[in-house]
Amino acid sequence: MKKNDAIEHARDNSLKYSPELLPNRDTIKQLLAKSRYLLYKSSSKWTKNQHQRAKILFERYPDLEKPYKLCQNLSWIYNQTKDKTSPLLRLAKWDEKVRKAQFKIFSSISRTMSIHYQNILNYFDNRSTNASAESFNTKIKAFRAQFRGVRNIEIFLFKLSNIYA
Repeated sequence: MKKNDAIEHARDNSLKYSPELLPNRDTIKQLLAKSRYLLYKSSSKWTKNQHQRAKILFERYPDLEKPYKLCQNLSWIYNQTKDKTSPLLRLAKWDEKVRKAQFKIFSSISRTMSIHYQNILNYFDNRSTNASAESFNTKIKAFRAQFRGVRNIEIFLFKLSNIYA
């Protein structure tokens, strides 16, 4: 709102509007636009400019730092845990941090994880997911849509097995 008022004031008085420049020579709008990509990355993979931008971003918007760190902690659990015993404890500690942070979206993730924790822990056995099954289901749906449904199940299964078996 302040920025809009400043632009309008400059326009009314025939002045040139100059936005506030941050220490890295970005405007606030540029800071937010460019920070979007660094928030998807681990801080260990940031460039020097991204480190500087993140520092400014988290100083100006401290509410963004907490969810970023929660996401990174969850990623770390999945990327660094090698056995099946320690992730349960680590996920429980992460869940406690989520409860203290009181972010609605993380609460939803936390609830899902507490309901399905047994299946989630199976991932740590051999790091396999159900992605291949989901992919195959998508192929079956596309195949079925191509023929506009299934009239004869035996012929459908025969054709399906010839193509994907």
